Amino acid sequence: MALGKAIFFDTNLSRPKGQSCASCHDPAAGFSHPDPAAPVSPGPSKAASAFRGAQSIPYTCSAGPALRPDAAPPGIMMGMFKGGLFWDGRASTLENQAQEPFLNPLEMNNPSKAAVVAAVHRSAYVKLFRQIYGRKLENEAYAYECIAKALAAYMRSPELNPFTSKYDYWKRSQAVLTQAETNGYALFLFTARPSARPATASRTSPTSATRTSDAAQPGPPLLRLAPALNPDGAAFVDRGLGDVLRKAGVPEEQAAKADGMFKIPALRNCELTAPYTHNGFHKTLREVIVFNNTRDEPTATYRPPKWPRTSTATCRPCREPSAGSA
Repeated sequence: MALGKAIFFDTNLSRPKGQSCASCHDPAAGFSHPDPAAPVSPGPSKAASAFRGAQSIPYTCSAGPALRPDAAPPGIMMGMFKGGLFWDGRASTLENQAQEPFLNPLEMNNPSKAAVVAAVHRSAYVKLFRQIYGRKLENEAYAYECIAKALAAYMRSPELNPFTSKYDYWKRSQAVLTQAETNGYALFLFTARPSARPATASRTSPTSATRTSDAAQPGPPLLRLAPALNPDGAAFVDRGLGDVLRKAGVPEEQAAKADGMFKIPALRNCELTAPYTHNGFHKTLREVIVFNNTRDEPTATYRPPKWPRTSTATCRPCREPSAGSA
């Protein structure tokens, strides 16, 4: 865990230097984006910024299954998918996930795996790195995988997944909920069940955090990026899971059903992790709740969704407390 933590907080692993994993996953913000006033995290240079918000790492990344078709009974989630890491579910393991930000030009902007490995070899913790992973670290591919393994070990550790929220203590009969908390929990469970859900309540899927309206699409930071970073310019639309499925070879008819879908994040520490949703559009938890509960009302003022078929899909509970969401 100590090695992974050292890598996680190392600001020498970006180009230019100055950006670490913790820059976008700040412990003080529940290991998520540290600036609630900005929709997404900036990159290591002023010319770039991420096009999705930085997810909170604890609980979400600790024990998630790989992306796979949902096994729900027919008619509930037929044709849908669940699992995976990142907002769109594209990474199957923490080790896979940990390798991507280093090479992403909008995040840590390294030109190659070799550049990351070389920076680690120059670090103050290189002796520990060699002690743990042996002498084969001159092999760049192997060394890069070891860097990801160390990061994954840290992200799985009790430091990020302590299960010490009031909810956890309450489940172990070590705390008592207030009346307001009891009422909120009852409301949460009631509206999460399809048989009891009001007709106007939030309708999402296990891979969908928001309805796919213009309000849930990436905002100006991405649209202003240079053509090399965003060739589509102002016409860019984030298809989320839909494009992941296309790249995986899923037939277009099925992939299109997932256009605009994103993962539901874990709810522990959510009071610390503003802004919310995949592109940081919502600044408060109240905004998220109001959006989900009113988006389908005839009087709602939101723009029409990009993919109406996706945004009106009705499914089973997405934030079961037993799955680490509370």
